[in-house]
Amino acid sequence: MTLTTVLLLGVAAVLVGFAKTAIGGVGSIAIAIFALVLPTKESTAAILLLLLIGDVVAVWHYRRDADLVMLRRLIPAVLPGLALGALFLAWVDDATLRRCIGVLLLVLAAMQIALKWRSPDTTRIGESRPAAIGTGVAAGFATMTANAAGPVMTLYLVAQGVEKRRFLGTASLFFFGVNLCKVPFSLGLGLFDGETLWRTLALAPLVLLGTWIGLHTARRLSQTRFDQAVLAATVVSALALVVR
Repeated sequence: MTLTTVLLLGVAAVLVGFAKTAIGGVGSIAIAIFALVLPTKESTAAILLLLLIGDVVAVWHYRRDADLVMLRRLIPAVLPGLALGALFLAWVDDATLRRCIGVLLLVLAAMQIALKWRSPDTTRIGESRPAAIGTGVAAGFATMTANAAGPVMTLYLVAQGVEKRRFLGTASLFFFGVNLCKVPFSLGLGLFDGETLWRTLALAPLVLLGTWIGLHTARRLSQTRFDQAVLAATVVSALALVVR
């Protein structure tokens, strides 16, 4: 690999860790970097292992903050979303699908920002079952087709006004489960080769560095700044999907 490739992968690894413990939408930028410098299938497996490293740190640190009731509403709908994503991939090419998801996320983010601007204290999606099912299906669909479940989950949690640590705890446990579900598929496709494993070992310390930076950043952010940051990161990650 060239020096530029190594540097890009290093930056992406730090972003993976940072996203897991602070601003989740940043993770989509890391995914875009991996897809840029590595073959698509190889990049998917490589970043999955790094995501799991970050997941373990985040789940451990925020283990007391996860909203298990909310997760029980979301999880049953994820598997149908994964199935729908797999079926849809047979009809639409990857590039078109990524852009469609990116545009949809931009629209949702714009709606959320507009609602907050008009009524900052009452912008909430009620904790209704339809909203949870819709989010679960959308997250499963998005992660299967474009690794874009992060922004979907972010919009759902921000819209409900979830407190910062509860947000991070719920999201970390949710994505740890989702990423574990992906491992058997990657193993079955033979994507975890020796080179991927060695690359993961080399980049793991940078992921841990990113989690450390993220923990300190999240601690310093007020609730208002945190909400603004995750929405901004969602917009950036959606744009990354559109132009990728």
